[in-house]
Amino acid sequence: MLDALAAIAAEAGTLLKARKQTIAVVDGSTGGLISASLLAIPGASAFYLGGGVIYTLKGRRIVLGHEPGSLRGFTSATEGYALAQARLIRERYGADWGIAETGASGGSAHPLGVASGTSAIGVVGPEGFEASTLVVTESNDRLENMQMFTQGALLLLRDTLIAQSHP
Repeated sequence: MLDALAAIAAEAGTLLKARKQTIAVVDGSTGGLISASLLAIPGASAFYLGGGVIYTLKGRRIVLGHEPGSLRGFTSATEGYALAQARLIRERYGADWGIAETGASGGSAHPLGVASGTSAIGVVGPEGFEASTLVVTESNDRLENMQMFTQGALLLLRDTLIAQSHP
């Protein structure tokens, strides 16, 4: 499956390289697969600045460096929360683009009651350009969900980059 994910990531990476733009990544229930897919591309250092896997509130504070309370009111696995994290990671790394995924991959109960197989993805770019999507698999298969969420994130990134270049 990483081959298929890397192929989509390569399309996004090619667009970023051609524009001399950069990206920073928040992986949530994807567990690092968004980053791994982008980093599977030779020369990824031309566009990939960094990111982190956010799996706890403490991890979120460390990776995003946000002001205490600034994300209060957001709910996990929502498009608004994914966009907020994408904005923060973009700012933290000084990247042109930020992408964030937040969800419940399954196999065990989500601490906030989010249904397994639910993922929200947000992409934020230059000039206030934003896009988001919700991926719902209705499955409890953790590995399959992680892959499907990553695929959704990479497709959103690629399609957003294409749309941003053709207003």
